[in-house]
Amino acid sequence: MSLELNDITLVYPDGDTRLTALDSVNLEVPQGSLTAVVGPSGSGKSSLLAVAATLITPDVGTVTIDGTSTTGLSRGELTELRRHKIGIVFQQPNLLPSLTAAEQLQVMAQIDGRRPRTARNRAMELLAVVGLADQAGRRPHQLSGGQRQRINIARALMNDPTVLLVDEPTSALDHERGAAVIDLIHQVTHQQATATVLVTHDRTHLTAVDQIAEVHDGRLTLSTATH
Repeated sequence: MSLELNDITLVYPDGDTRLTALDSVNLEVPQGSLTAVVGPSGSGKSSLLAVAATLITPDVGTVTIDGTSTTGLSRGELTELRRHKIGIVFQQPNLLPSLTAAEQLQVMAQIDGRRPRTARNRAMELLAVVGLADQAGRRPHQLSGGQRQRINIARALMNDPTVLLVDEPTSALDHERGAAVIDLIHQVTHQQATATVLVTHDRTHLTAVDQIAEVHDGRLTLSTATH
């Protein structure tokens, strides 16, 4: 397993009381598979993604990334783990307006200390994977919303993560472009052999996933997607 959440409980202060965001959650996402996380607003989807990304430490339970338990790791060690093992696709691409498509990706590798030529080669390889090799020199304002989201996905793959976490990638796209982005996530999950978790509000895309994790009031129920 590339991602394992074991008996995760997360509690937030809520005025004079405490709110259980995640309640004894268990989730296993194998390498090369895509799990969709669905549920109503406030059900715990975002909390689940934040825990999986090691951005929030649960009150109870363990998170294991590619065989490494995050329990007891320092803040610096968690940062290193995220840098090398976890790719995060945020809801909004948040691309730097002054950088070209290729440069958006190259920055990620250069932060990690890769040589510029190596970073450039990897960036061009991933732009080809997401179908944008011919847009490498364009800046965000010259690209469509769907193209910007594809760059967002490619950027998350720059450091060869074993876990890919995707937060509502189609929320700002129409149905056709949204479906294309979900198809792309499915494609890169298998091509790049990532353990992918996709938080989505759109159930029409669930036929493209391997398993469905439904969250209600912090509790998780798993089912197999119908293809």
